[in-house]
Amino acid sequence: MNPLPDLEEVAHEHLLMHFTRNGAFGPGRQPVVVLERGEGPYVFDTHGNRYFDALSALFCSQLGYSYGEEVVSAAAAQMARLPFATTWSMAHPTAVALADRLSQLAPPGLGHVFFTSGGAESVESAWKLARLYHNATGGEHRTKAIARRIAYHGASLGALALTGVESYKAPFAPAAIQVRHVSPTNRFRLREDDRFGEAVHDDAEFSRLLLEEIEAVVLEEGPETIAMFIAEPVQNAGGCFVPPTGYWEGLRELADRYGFLLVADEVITAFGRLGEWFGSMRVGAHPDLITTAKGLTSAYAPMGAVFASDRVVGPLYEDPKRSLVHGITFGGHPLCAAISLKNLEIFERDGVFENVRTLEGHLQDRLRELLALSIVGDVRGCGFFWAVELVGEEGRRFDAEERERLLRGFLFGRLLRAGMIARPDDRGDSVVQVAPPLICTAEQLDEMVDGLAEVLTEAGELMNLEAKTAKGAA
Repeated sequence: MNPLPDLEEVAHEHLLMHFTRNGAFGPGRQPVVVLERGEGPYVFDTHGNRYFDALSALFCSQLGYSYGEEVVSAAAAQMARLPFATTWSMAHPTAVALADRLSQLAPPGLGHVFFTSGGAESVESAWKLARLYHNATGGEHRTKAIARRIAYHGASLGALALTGVESYKAPFAPAAIQVRHVSPTNRFRLREDDRFGEAVHDDAEFSRLLLEEIEAVVLEEGPETIAMFIAEPVQNAGGCFVPPTGYWEGLRELADRYGFLLVADEVITAFGRLGEWFGSMRVGAHPDLITTAKGLTSAYAPMGAVFASDRVVGPLYEDPKRSLVHGITFGGHPLCAAISLKNLEIFERDGVFENVRTLEGHLQDRLRELLALSIVGDVRGCGFFWAVELVGEEGRRFDAEERERLLRGFLFGRLLRAGMIARPDDRGDSVVQVAPPLICTAEQLDEMVDGLAEVLTEAGELMNLEAKTAKGAA
C-alpha cells in the first residue's frame, strides 16, 4: 500500500489557490494549511492542529461543521431519487419546493427565484435580469450601473466590473459593464474625506450627502442610461460598513424617481449573518432584486439564487414569445436544492438566527474592548459580521509597506499560530474581519475575541517598535 502523499507539497505543485500569492507557499516558504475535518465552529488540519473558524470559511458556514450526517442523509435521498435535472424549460420537485419556501421567506414582493451556482453568477444574473427588464419596457439605453468604491461583487467579468476594488480590475480591463463608483458608508474616515469632511454630524446628514453624490452621478451620466444601483446592506470589503439611518430608503426614492432598479447584494448578508433571513430587512431596504449564495446552503453545497420582484419579471410572463435568454447548467441542481431545504429547516428548528440576535450585543461589547489597544482605531459591524480597523499612532493609516509587513508578514501566520482563521485585509484600510459561525456560544465567541486580543496586542507592539526605530533613524 502506497503511503499517503505529502498533501502540502501536492497542493503547492498542482492546486492553484484562489486570490492567493501561490508563490509564497512551498518548500522553504510558508506551508499550505490543508484542512481535513470540522466540528462545531472548529476546523482541523492534517497535522491535527485545531483552528477556530472566525471567518465561517468566507462567510459561508453558517451552521459550522457538525451537521454533516443530517445533511448527507437529505442529499442521499435526493441522489437516489433524481441525481440531476435542469430548470431549463422544465422543473423538478426539489427546485420547486425550494423556490416556494424561499418566496415565503423573502421580503414582500420578491417572490420569484432564479437559481445559480454561486455569488458571482447571482450578481451577473441580476445584471442580465435588469437589462432584460429595461429592454422590454422601453429602456434599451439603460446600459450603465452604479456601485460603490471598494465593494466586492465577484470575480467574473460582469461582476468584476461592478466591483470597486481597482487592483482586482486592472489586469482585466476594459470593463465589461460601464460602471460609476460612489462612496461607501465609511463613518470612521469621514473627516479625512474631501467630499464630506467636518460637515457630517449625524446619520441624516451623512445619508443626505451620500445620496446627493449618487444623484449627481445619475444626472451626469443621464438618468435614461442607468440600469441599476447595486450595494450590499452592510458592505464587506473595507470592513463591515454599516449604512446610516435613511440611506436605503433614500436609495429607493432615487431609483423610483429616475427609473433604475435597486439591487441588494446579499451574497454575504442573507441567511442569518445579520440575524435576519435577509440583511435588507435589517437596514430598511426595499430592493427590486436580491442576490444570494453562501448561507443558502451553509456551504454544504455550492448554490446561489436571485430574488426578483413582480415588476422585474412581469415582462417575462406577459409575452409567451419572450425568452429569458440566460441560464446556468447547474442552477437549481437537485442535490443542492435538497441540501438548501435541509439547511433552512435547521435554521428554524435550532433557532440559529435567534442565537445571533441574542449574542450580538455580547459580541459587540467584547469586540469593543479591543479599542483599548493602541493599534485598534475602530470596531464596526452588526450580527455576526464585524471588522476591526488597525491604525498607527494617532489614528494614522498604515502605508503600503507597513500593510505588507503587518497584514501579510505578521498577522496571517500569527493568527494561525493562535489557532484562529480570520481575515487580515487591506482592500480599503487595514482591517481584520471576523464572522463566526452562527451556532457559536458566548463562550466560543469569548475564545475568539480573547485570541484576537492576544494577536493584536503583539501586532501593536511590533508596529510601535518599528515606528520608533524608523523615527530614531530619521
